Amino acid sequence: MKNKNAQPSKAELSVNVRRKFTEIKNPRQLRVLHALLVRPRPREEMDRIAGCPNSPSQIASLRRKGFDIPCVRLSSFDFDGMPVYRGVYHLTVADRRLIARRVFKRGA
Repeated sequence: MKNKNAQPSKAELSVNVRRKFTEIKNPRQLRVLHALLVRPRPREEMDRIAGCPNSPSQIASLRRKGFDIPCVRLSSFDFDGMPVYRGVYHLTVADRRLIARRVFKRGA
């Protein structure tokens, strides 16, 4: 009998991630992943790259498909000199492996 508070093993977690992954056909999401493979990108830049005004929705959709894509908030100043925090997205090592295994092996 398993303990109901037991944590899943690393092997179980990796199986769940693989099972959760679905193929990406959306060109906006493919552009986002390609850009993040090059370097971390701020949200405003991701809007231009994705070709839509709401790149966080594309990131959220990719997260539902099994990617982590963390967002680091960096302090900055806006146009009026007011302090703000801007989000910068980046890929984890696991995200890069998932992309290499699943996305770009489609033959595209």
